[in-house]
Amino acid sequence: MRSVSLYPLDTRESLVTTRDFCSVPDPVPGFEGFVDALPDIYAGTHFKDLVNRIVAARLAGKPVAFAMGAHVLKVGLAPLLIDLMERGVITHVALNSAGAIHDFEIATAGHTSERVDTQLPAGLFGFADETGRGIAEGARRGAHPDDGEEAGFGRGLGRNLLGLAPKNVHLSVPANAVRLGVGVTCHVSIGADIVHMHPACNGADLGAAALADFQHVCRTVSQLGFAKGEDASGPGGVWLNVGCAVILPEIFLKAVSVAINLGYDLGNITTGNLDMIRQYRAETNVVRRPPGTGITLVGQHELLLPLLRMAVLSKLPGGRVSA
Repeated sequence: MRSVSLYPLDTRESLVTTRDFCSVPDPVPGFEGFVDALPDIYAGTHFKDLVNRIVAARLAGKPVAFAMGAHVLKVGLAPLLIDLMERGVITHVALNSAGAIHDFEIATAGHTSERVDTQLPAGLFGFADETGRGIAEGARRGAHPDDGEEAGFGRGLGRNLLGLAPKNVHLSVPANAVRLGVGVTCHVSIGADIVHMHPACNGADLGAAALADFQHVCRTVSQLGFAKGEDASGPGGVWLNVGCAVILPEIFLKAVSVAINLGYDLGNITTGNLDMIRQYRAETNVVRRPPGTGITLVGQHELLLPLLRMAVLSKLPGGRVSA
């Protein structure tokens, strides 16, 4: 890979810029009434049930985790996710590597998503220099943390961006997760992402950082439930898979297995799959197989997530979770 040709990220045409991103309105008075007025049938029932379970979990001090595919960030929803972290609703964010790539490019260059159909025949697809170097540095920092820092790819990505302090760092999910002390992990399939073609990519760093993040996810999934001896009658935590078809559903199922093996009771957890279409792996590994209650909502991320956010905030006192 050391002989590949690279080019500056700023010279690349991109399909998404920060101008396209969502805004984040304050909670709307009376929105709770709108939610309650939805029909108690099919998606109306499932939407209200999920909202109530998220609220109950956070009021009980249980985690709410968002595991997100890259498309969630590519459609401009980072401000919404960061707001939910700041309000104490989201306690853990899990990304795949493609999501980390879009996040890094938005934070550092203000644009992301190249035209693959034209870049690939020209031999340019995936060879933006800064993107590969930045993700490689995140892996290095995640594999070799400084004293007092936790290992992990997601944390390394966030710390790297906070150190670089680009003008759009306020739109980075990992950077703001680190800033807020929210759990953040990144999960990779080596060879599946453009940054693995970059000369700076180090397999040892990538593997060590990603393994640390799998262990972080196992801890979060265990905390969704109850340890031996705890009162397991209250609400469990919530794990939402949003727009990831394979990697994150597979990560989650193995973490569920680890938690149960260690003796955690996951009978009261809630799992959800939110996507534009029903995907076999997500429906099976997130909704159907784990203990607890599984919920599926089908819809466009750029519409469904803003509605979900507003509904959750309308049912939280003051629109946030008290520390």
